Amino acid sequence: MVKKAAAPNAAGKPLTKSQVLNNLSESTGVAKKDVMAVLDGLSGLIEDSIGKKGPGTFTLPGLCKIMVKAKPARPARKHVWVPLVKEYRDIPAKPASKVVKVTPLKRLKDMV
Repeated sequence: MVKKAAAPNAAGKPLTKSQVLNNLSESTGVAKKDVMAVLDGLSGLIEDSIGKKGPGTFTLPGLCKIMVKAKPARPARKHVWVPLVKEYRDIPAKPASKVVKVTPLKRLKDMV
């Protein structure tokens, strides 16, 4: 039997790590130590999936999809009009980088 998890703090603050562990432990009937081991295993699995040797995506079924996107390098631009400060400026180049994107799936969208 799965119990409903406790509501967030009364002040509207997000749950702390220990509160999350306590709520999961109480709602599933599993020891807190085991819940911590599962969360550590999940973070390791995500790290392997989105790491250099992984496929670059990880899906938590029904909740979210975590992807790594490559952002291309941007060249430097000289003498560009910046309307905010109303003057011309030089914009420096930016190197290529990788960005983590998290996309909510249907069940997570329906929760809101």
